[in-house]
Amino acid sequence: NDHYIFLIIHLIFTMFKKPLSLKGRIRRSEYILSFFVYAIIAIIVTVMLFSGGSMVLLVAYPLLFWFALAQNAKRCHDLGKSGWYQFIPFYALWLLFANGNPGVNKYGPNPKGGELITEAV
Repeated sequence: NDHYIFLIIHLIFTMFKKPLSLKGRIRRSEYILSFFVYAIIAIIVTVMLFSGGSMVLLVAYPLLFWFALAQNAKRCHDLGKSGWYQFIPFYALWLLFANGNPGVNKYGPNPKGGELITEAV
């Protein structure tokens, strides 16, 4: 039934913080989880379409594309790079293995947390 895919999309929005936002940073574990969620949902939608599912499912493809684009951009930000870096061939592999910038960078606080906040005395 087509409503299952919309249930899954709803779960994405509750599982990830601002999944369609291009701002902020995400850690490597969320990036890897995002990749698997994207792949699984894309496979499910494709199978459902080819097995006679409603054309309404086509709405899922632009949402999935934007989700992947946003998650890649936020992972680039975690490394202190512009989101445009995701368009460099094979850069996504680097995103899987590279450590993020420690502390705060120009894209926001470290998603791992642990920053010490100090005040000037």
